[in-house]
Amino acid sequence: MQPAPPFIHAHPLPYQHLLQARALTDIDLVVIHCTELPDLAMAREYGERVLYASGTGNSGHFYIDRDGRIEQYVALERCAHHVSGYNPRSVGIELVNRGRYPHWLAAAHQQMDEPYPQAQIDALLALLAHLRGQLPALAWIAGHEDLDQRSEPASDDPTQRVLRKRDPGPLFPWPTLIAATPLQRLPLDQPDDAAPL
Repeated sequence: MQPAPPFIHAHPLPYQHLLQARALTDIDLVVIHCTELPDLAMAREYGERVLYASGTGNSGHFYIDRDGRIEQYVALERCAHHVSGYNPRSVGIELVNRGRYPHWLAAAHQQMDEPYPQAQIDALLALLAHLRGQLPALAWIAGHEDLDQRSEPASDDPTQRVLRKRDPGPLFPWPTLIAATPLQRLPLDQPDDAAPL
């Protein structure tokens, strides 16, 4: 018996219609992120910011709050800007977690010490099960940190370099997730596109 789909609050971004369209059959990858922001309201604010000449910005498709609430900012039929090089083939799922906020690139502030609540992980697993039913080619899963390993000079010490992306970070329960879903960790290879993020 198919599990009941999770309740997803539709909250499309104002520019959703400007994002590149795609076929659901092209989607074979889920990318797990954390917002690295203190709350869902600030994540929404960041998602609404227009950063490109196309009139679009950066965001994931789905956002999961600490209490398990799921919001959808971008339709699956549209490419969201959430991970450099993999957008056309992937779904971005953002977990609300402060990460390194507000000193993302400071060498002295690279620890990520906020755990992921069980309600959030349960909602993520329910969403993944739902997506497997919607996306026939879905087979792979990865963390943002797996796919973007670029570094930058540290904001507090330019003689040091820090990773641009560390999410979902060391406290994300990968063993639990992999045991509960047939999705497999994506082998690292060359990205499909070159859109900077």
